[in-house]
Amino acid sequence: MDMKMQQYSRDNMAELLRSHDINPTHQRIEIAYALFSRQQHLSADQIMAIVNDRHSETSKATVYNTLNLFLEKKLIREVIVDPNKVFYDPNTQLHHHFYNVTSGELTDIDAEGVTICGLPQLPEGVITEGVDIIVRIRPGATAQAQEQLA
Repeated sequence: MDMKMQQYSRDNMAELLRSHDINPTHQRIEIAYALFSRQQHLSADQIMAIVNDRHSETSKATVYNTLNLFLEKKLIREVIVDPNKVFYDPNTQLHHHFYNVTSGELTDIDAEGVTICGLPQLPEGVITEGVDIIVRIRPGATAQAQEQLA
């Protein structure tokens, strides 16, 4: 199911969860809807705030357990930009990221726009599962000057 081209509803969230062998409980549907309806990179705290804005009974433990289940079933990707900042990405297609260290925003980079020339030799007995690139950015002098004028 191509999630980029789809309209999102709680009904098709249940279908999406079932297609990944996940029992679609009310809270799992709400957490999936928070992620997929926005198509943004969200932290667990942001997801919990969105879900609890609608239904205040969802605990932090439920959010983390559900996100871990979604990760295990490959419904979402985890993007760790630093040890204290983890995002959950509903886009599981091959892509990379820009991370704005000033705003904290994470945005996609199309994988076709990135070329990697050479990787280190792998230890014996392992294969490459994937390569994740995070390009850390911040406003430059010109952008900072424009922000001060605004």
